[in-house]
Parts: sequence; C-alpha cells; structure tokens
Amino acid sequence: MFSFLMNPFSISGKVAIVTGAGSGIGRGIARVLANNGAKVVIVDNDERKAEEAAAEIRAEGNVSRSLVADVSKWSDMQNMAASVVREYGRIDILCANAGIYPPSNIIEMSEEQWDRLIDVNLKGCFLGLKSCLPQMLKQNCGRIVMTSSITGYRTGEAGLSHYSASKAGMIGFMRSAALEVAKNNITVNAIEAGTVSTEGTRRFAGESLKQQEDLTPTGRLSSAEDIGNVALFLASDLASNITGTTIVVDGGRSIVE
Repeated sequence: MFSFLMNPFSISGKVAIVTGAGSGIGRGIARVLANNGAKVVIVDNDERKAEEAAAEIRAEGNVSRSLVADVSKWSDMQNMAASVVREYGRIDILCANAGIYPPSNIIEMSEEQWDRLIDVNLKGCFLGLKSCLPQMLKQNCGRIVMTSSITGYRTGEAGLSHYSASKAGMIGFMRSAALEVAKNNITVNAIEAGTVSTEGTRRFAGESLKQQEDLTPTGRLSSAEDIGNVALFLASDLASNITGTTIVVDGGRSIVE
C-alpha cells in the first residue's frame, strides 16, 4: 500500500539535461540523476570531458549521451533542445549548472572578462531555460534547477565581484521565471552552493580549502554528489509544489559568515 515510499525520489524514465556536466558539480548532478533512473544528457563545451562523463554513467548501467554546446550561444542552446527532443521526445528536467569563476580584482578586470563570465553564468542560464521551456510547456510539466551560490546572494569574496553578480542575478531571474510558468506544472528553483570540493575548486583555492573546511560548521566541504542529491529532490515529485525558492548547501558556512 505504501510501496511508493520505497523510492520517493524516483525520476525513472525522465529525460534530464545537465549543462556544464563534463566535470565538477555538473558531473556529480548527472551521476545522481542517472543513478535514480533518469536518461541524462551531458552538455559541455569540452567534447572529451562530456563524452567521458556520459561513458562513466553508461558503464554503471544507466542511459546517457554527450552533447557539445556553448551555453552562452543561442544557436547552441536551440540545437541542444531540438536534439534532445528528436532523440527522446521530451525534456523533463533542466539543470542549468554551467559556470566559470576566474578570479580578478575590479581594478584589473577587463570588460571582456566581465562579459564572458556574465555570458556563461547568467545569460547561459537564461538561454538554457528559453530553449527548453517550449517543450516543457507543450508537455505541461517540467523541473528546472539552477546551480547558484551563497557567494553574491548571501556572502561576498574579494576577486569574485563578477561571479557574485552573476549568481545573485540568477536568483532574481529564477524567481520571476518561476512565476511565468507556475500554472503549467513547471517548477523553477535554485541551489545555493557553498564551496564544493571538486577538481576545479582544489586547483583554484589550493591550500585555502583546508581553512575553508575548518570554518565549515559540519567540518567538511560539500561534494558534487551533495549538490546532486538536492537537485534530485527538486526534480522529483516530492518537490512538485516548491517553486521560486533556493536551498542552501554549504555545511552551515553562510551562518558563520
């Protein structure tokens, strides 16, 4: 009688797109979704990384394919959505995760550096939604999960003003987008991630990662899978009446800061 509780997070058979999934947080999100039954499309601008991530999922007995695209280009996002619909017939989940974070102080930052980061992180999120929403509206259902950050919306960090602006902007965009599609059984939410232990953050932060870990109340940094687990919840039917909001995954770090 209560058999549905055996796997309340089941997204079996759902078609999920994860951008920036060739590595880092996106790769972790993709694996979690695939391990819970989704057919996952790995989208990345690096063909080798994208296919490696998809092959890893297939090796675990799940369904995945790779797709090369630049999230900051409308033509690429149009082609992405069209390709997924041609192959699978639908788009159930979009995890708009692609992002970059090259540090630069304001005085040294070029206009090109600012524009590139905003184009990938914020414009890329907009274009991803714009490309996938027509199919979701046609289906009258969909789940959209954005990877934002505590940096920008709750905290700040020197050298990351452009990153902070993109992630704070994402939250404002998410709330308004959620209102536009709420009547169509489409939810739009975001994850505010703290520092996540990935290859990229280890390369960027170096020895300061240990200090950040020590300052985290739970005593550890989040993993990519921690973010993936929250994405899974927001993509599942358990979160069907949650929209226009964020979930913080930072081990309590923003409370301290």
